[in-house]
Amino acid sequence: MSNKYFFSMIIAISLLMIVGCAQQEETNIDTVNDKVKIGIMLSDVGLGDQSFSDLAFNGLIQARDELDIVFDYREIATTETYEQGLRELVEQDNDLIIGLGYMVQEGLEVVAKDNPDQQFLLIDSVSTLENVTSVMFKVDEASYLAGIVAAETTETDHIGFVGGQDVELIQTFYNGFEAGAQSVNPEIQIEKAYAGTFGDEKLGASIAGEMVEQGADVLFAAAGLTGVGLLKEAQDQNAYAIGVDTDQYFYAEDAIITSVMKNVDNVIYRLAKQLVNGEKIESDLLEFGIANEGVGLATLRVADFPPRVHQQIKAAKEAFSN
Repeated sequence: MSNKYFFSMIIAISLLMIVGCAQQEETNIDTVNDKVKIGIMLSDVGLGDQSFSDLAFNGLIQARDELDIVFDYREIATTETYEQGLRELVEQDNDLIIGLGYMVQEGLEVVAKDNPDQQFLLIDSVSTLENVTSVMFKVDEASYLAGIVAAETTETDHIGFVGGQDVELIQTFYNGFEAGAQSVNPEIQIEKAYAGTFGDEKLGASIAGEMVEQGADVLFAAAGLTGVGLLKEAQDQNAYAIGVDTDQYFYAEDAIITSVMKNVDNVIYRLAKQLVNGEKIESDLLEFGIANEGVGLATLRVADFPPRVHQQIKAAKEAFSN
């Protein structure tokens, strides 16, 4: 075989490989473009908050694995502002862009106004823009149930609540918790504190220690990673605790009697399924409570719960569902 013929064969094979790779790359791009694409701007703490952001992310993972969607995410730790992260997601041509948490609203509305044809979803706050669907959870309902459990569990008639921020959303958790506890014992004492952050585990532990020292023996936190610190400290102090957003039992298995479930993952999965099925997501306010399984209580554990507690919870659920 001549050198000329040999080199001609090498060039021909190389060209075929290049063309084949290009065609494969084009096919991969087309495949991705045919799938439903969702982007999410996570809340302030981002992944690893062991609560809200992780729960939403899990919903998207489930949608990817079971519905074959494609998703991407942004965290403020890398984008510096919510607006910047949302603009990056718009540039990706996502079918739906999710803003997770009330703190994202301002940036989301700026970007939504600039992109009127883009569909947005705002979780935990309400927008009036036409291209923004708002999702709210009736956390006061599930917190009411938690209040019943706390009041039936305490041995000191003294319980505690810690919120991440003193804002309306977190106040709703407290209001439900207070009402539920007072339905059992109108004279019950409830300590209340706002940490000022959702991301400080040590601060949560410190606040929990102070409440236990003051006599509270059942603590409920709606405070993200800060709340995880409370849960662990409650266990160290031989007190009981109530988790939030997801079943947080495994953080303090000797202390956590239940958790207020905020099923963000299920709702995100449900809405992703609508998109996959070619259904339109309403550009309005969507509310999820006890009646449509948007919120609830995790399994009761650790303490002893007589039949009357389960009866009270059942009655409250029925009242919220009617």
